[in-house]
Amino acid sequence: MQANGTVALLCIFICIPLVSCSRVVAHANTSPPEGVPVHVTHVLSQDVPLEITAVGNVEAVERVDVKPRIAGQIRSVAFAEGQNVAKGQLLFTIDHDTMSRQQAQQEAELDRDIAMEQQAVAVAARDAASQKQSQSEADVAVKLGELGVLSGQSVKQAITASDTTRSSLHADQAAIAAAAGAVRADRARLAQTTLQLNFADVVAPITGRAGAAMVKAGNVVLENDTTLVTLLQLAPIRVVFGVPEQSLAEVQRLSAACSLEVEAGTADNRLVEGHLDFIDNTVDAASGTVRMKATFSNTDRALWPGEFVNARLRLRVDARQVVVPQSAIQQGLDGKYAWRVQSGVATMVPVTVLRSYRPATTSQAGGEVAVLGSGLSPGDVIVTEGQLRLTPGARVSLVGAPSGP
Repeated sequence: MQANGTVALLCIFICIPLVSCSRVVAHANTSPPEGVPVHVTHVLSQDVPLEITAVGNVEAVERVDVKPRIAGQIRSVAFAEGQNVAKGQLLFTIDHDTMSRQQAQQEAELDRDIAMEQQAVAVAARDAASQKQSQSEADVAVKLGELGVLSGQSVKQAITASDTTRSSLHADQAAIAAAAGAVRADRARLAQTTLQLNFADVVAPITGRAGAAMVKAGNVVLENDTTLVTLLQLAPIRVVFGVPEQSLAEVQRLSAACSLEVEAGTADNRLVEGHLDFIDNTVDAASGTVRMKATFSNTDRALWPGEFVNARLRLRVDARQVVVPQSAIQQGLDGKYAWRVQSGVATMVPVTVLRSYRPATTSQAGGEVAVLGSGLSPGDVIVTEGQLRLTPGARVSLVGAPSGP
């Protein structure tokens, strides 16, 4: 009897842990499975612009290479390199002592020729009086000769004297014309010298920013040969970019109706707005693009000549388009699809992508969205990260709150 009791007691102790283990296993089997962790976002409806993007180059509307209009030695440089200068501002002074002496000489020659012209006029006046007197005497002699008072010889002498004074008067008039011509030539030479003296002060032909001074005080320059400094107009300014020839017809049609907007993004992610104002008259055969230019006010100097920028030519704005992050779109054997989440369960939904678009407010590294034609509706929750572990009907666990694209 004692042996049987001992065996029964051992059986009780063995069964107690087995029952406990079975309850733990049963409890583990009844807990719900953990979902696949994914990042999600909401499908949005928004206005999406249709744009053509290209790499553009900034160029100045006006660029002037300032060159001397006279030869000489640079006396002084009147500006600082990199300075903003106004139209008419003094930039360089060229030595003009030689021309000043030449001007004084030409002024003296002008005074001399004016005096000679006055002398010729006086001589002509004297000879005109003599000619009048000789003509009167000749007329009287002719009448007296007809009456027989004077001989024919005396009449001829009177007529000859009158003709001589008339010839002298003609010579005097020619001398006056020659003297007047000499005066006009002197005035022209003097005006040219005075003009060249004005060129000794080299002024800015436009308002703009000065580059590096290519000459210093003491350098000798030649007329229209040496570039003294280059001036660039910074406001307004232009951006040159190329548009594919396939888009040319639409760009021409839209630009004829209204001014098309152009955005330029700089290296520091600044955006500036301008308008299209030039379409080239030929297509570049090498690149298949048409060169276009947009003008920007550039009052804040955001754009700099020679800089490369990202240009966006806006053609139109499509209203109320369904957009999702590009990362939500997957490529399958039957086409593109996205994972939609409903009640914690992922479902594969075929979608039609019309085009992609990168909002201007996003960085270049990401932020691209897809514009959908069908498949999803605004407000749907879709997966943007973690799609590789998903299968149709799989449960998911959301990482973070849903956000817009």
